[in-house]
Amino acid sequence: MPRSAPSFLNHRAATLVAAVLLPLGSVALGAPALAAAPATAPAPAPVRSAPGAITHPDADHLGSTLPGRSAAGTAPGSLSAGPAAARGVQSSAPGAAVLSAAALPAGAKPLGIDVASYEPNVDWSATAAAGASFAYVKATEGTTYTSPTFSSQYNGSAAAGFIRGAYHFALPDRSGGKAQADFFVDHGGTWSPDGKTLPPLLDIEYNPYGATCFGLSATAMVGWILDFGNEVKARTGRFPSLYTTTDWWRSCTGNSSAAAGCPLFVANYTGSAAPSPNGWTGQQIWQYADAGVLPGDQDVFNGTQADLQAFALGTGTATPSAPAALSWPLTQQGDSGTRVTMLQHLLNAHGASLTVDGQYGPGTRSAVVSYQSSAGLSADGTVGAATWQSLASTVLQGSSGSAVKAAQVGLNAHGASLTVDGQYGPGTRSAAQAYQVAQGLPADGAVLRPSWLALVAS
Repeated sequence: MPRSAPSFLNHRAATLVAAVLLPLGSVALGAPALAAAPATAPAPAPVRSAPGAITHPDADHLGSTLPGRSAAGTAPGSLSAGPAAARGVQSSAPGAAVLSAAALPAGAKPLGIDVASYEPNVDWSATAAAGASFAYVKATEGTTYTSPTFSSQYNGSAAAGFIRGAYHFALPDRSGGKAQADFFVDHGGTWSPDGKTLPPLLDIEYNPYGATCFGLSATAMVGWILDFGNEVKARTGRFPSLYTTTDWWRSCTGNSSAAAGCPLFVANYTGSAAPSPNGWTGQQIWQYADAGVLPGDQDVFNGTQADLQAFALGTGTATPSAPAALSWPLTQQGDSGTRVTMLQHLLNAHGASLTVDGQYGPGTRSAVVSYQSSAGLSADGTVGAATWQSLASTVLQGSSGSAVKAAQVGLNAHGASLTVDGQYGPGTRSAAQAYQVAQGLPADGAVLRPSWLALVAS
């Protein structure tokens, strides 16, 4: 059972006493603890900008502000371009048939999605059959917006057997954390220990209406978050989870550890969940892509299905630390081997006409320079993190072509016995899932950045 602990101090007290929550690994889920010093002086009032109207709340959702930004302060992170409403959805993508009910093999981490009104018609039964078992649904934004699809999505996911929860899109420049928490709880952001309800979730990310940090100082931002968390705990009995990116957290809270007792839902599209924001040793949930096999964003829980159930109940122990982050390798002229073979196939998938021989010679370098120039990357002829991530096309069952050949080559180098034919059929999906389970990756049977990173880095 969770350890009892005092509530968050309100933000005025918190800013006075330099409140510091214990790291996640030292407390039970949902039960942050405080270490406080005596208050000595009044806290400064939050500094807020003068915000304009909320003009596009239906387009504001988990990760909607990430495209074109650095998901974790490391490299550009979006897997898809264009507005959220145009993002790829598995159920409507050509050749991407819904997977069977046995989509997740034994040992796979639970997969989930998050949705909002930009995607009103989720087929929850088909999504469950594709392997998803949990979902977060947008309920509110600020103190004026309620999602018109919240009830249908929240109840529809529950009817299909999902463990589901509600989330609030934060606008900290418009009203206090307590006020937004009250609005959230009053309009769906509740929790009950029924094993079917995830803790309420605060979505705090880049400001879609102006200044990245909403015009708040780091001290005021931390205070706002603590106020929100305090009130949700007082109203529901559960501290909220926090959805953010490490880059935003560093930029807008001064890399504070003051909220690290709250469960972490981290977004990072670079292929790895790491690095975590300050104070957390790992995450409960990782949003690893904004499109893929499942509808909506692609999420994975850091544990087993039993751990997910315990997380919903509030009885779980601390989530395991994230594994050590892999690094995209530097590949350059003179290199040879499987990694170069994969690179050549990926370059061919993007318009090159290379003979695939596993040798990084002048021809391959020229193709790299040409691709980098066309993609707006530094055209230095070496393949580092930014170029690898740009080349890493999403492939899944029904795909075909040179990118599939690259994936097949990589899977064979890690123990598979696939014919490198460029056809992503059931055999390739099965090999991908087996590899993903062995590596602790999201076992969605597709090759997205997490799988590409593991395949080329090891």
